[in-house]
Amino acid sequence: MPLALLALAIGTFGLGTTEFVPMGLLPQVAADFHVTIPTAGLMVTVYALGVMLGAPLMTALGTKMPRKRMLMLMLGLFVLGNLLSALAPSFGLMMVGRIVTSLAPGAFFGIGLVIAAELVAPEKKASAIAITLTGLTVANVVGVPLGTYIGQAAGWRTTFVLVAGLGVIGLLGIAKLVPELPRPEGVHLRHELAALRNPQVLLALAMTVLGFGGVFAAITYIAPMMTHVAGFSDSAVTWLLILFGIGMVIGNLIGGKFADRALIPMLYTALGGLAVVLGVFTLTAHSKILAAITVLVVGAFGFATVPPLNKRVLDHAHSAPTLASAVNVGAFNLGNALAAWLGGFVIAAGFGYTSPNWVGALMAASAVGLALWSAALERRDQRTAANANPGPVHSELTSC
Repeated sequence: MPLALLALAIGTFGLGTTEFVPMGLLPQVAADFHVTIPTAGLMVTVYALGVMLGAPLMTALGTKMPRKRMLMLMLGLFVLGNLLSALAPSFGLMMVGRIVTSLAPGAFFGIGLVIAAELVAPEKKASAIAITLTGLTVANVVGVPLGTYIGQAAGWRTTFVLVAGLGVIGLLGIAKLVPELPRPEGVHLRHELAALRNPQVLLALAMTVLGFGGVFAAITYIAPMMTHVAGFSDSAVTWLLILFGIGMVIGNLIGGKFADRALIPMLYTALGGLAVVLGVFTLTAHSKILAAITVLVVGAFGFATVPPLNKRVLDHAHSAPTLASAVNVGAFNLGNALAAWLGGFVIAAGFGYTSPNWVGALMAASAVGLALWSAALERRDQRTAANANPGPVHSELTSC
């Protein structure tokens, strides 16, 4: 695997850290700006919405820019946004910093994953994608807990300055290690937009929303579920999230390896397994040991879906993959936001802290249904193509 994938992984590590670390620093941010914790939580919501909207926007604006330069520009925005957040004298300017930061991930992931796939042989594309995304998964094991600890000990502003430093390291790594890869000739914005009309691309995006969204239905409310139902202490939640992150790393690598061998069966396995384990989580959440094991398995099955889902989009938008890949990043964030809202809705309706697990299970099961539909359409198209282009024996018999 090319060393350039390491530079891309450093970038995704920084992006993953800045997305999730504010969740552990909400009390400190709220106290500093004299706002409520729910108000401070808006910096997480605004970031997710910014990623969803910024992914296609920034990618479209950068269609004529060399892709390596675009990656560096996105990390430049990432550094600027985190520094604005760190130095903000008011909560309003803090939110501006979060919005600036949110413009970077969609285009960075969209372009970076396309480049990662182009740097390797076709049969290793999913593995290259998985290596690039390793930075994101490791961020949940190392970056987020460490950033939370530093923020609680030395102040939340210190965490944002250090995260900005990660962006600088990633930018320098990309400048040094990532080669200048030309954009495909003749591909313009209209080609990128046309790729989004492909039914298979739309199905893959819908699978992303429902499949990975199912993970966030449960994980968004893991703290009250583990403390009120399983009986863990508040301090144990950090270690449970680390366990979840370890599962993500394992699932990401396995998903990348097997998606290169059999993409659709890997999707069936990952999405189906996720639906089952989320359903089971409703029962295992009442036992500390079983709950901890289930958190690990949810992370593994959840992130095992990511490489095949990304590869599915790239395969069916191969003539103009950049915008489709970026929109897929937005689809992940849309799924996260939708799942978090649905999970909160069923809790507010009085169904208990374990009810988001059933929401996630139903979302993942729906994604399995979409995968079956996608495979059926693919088989139909293959039969149509075979009938339209008969082999030489059939042609000779017809001519006789």
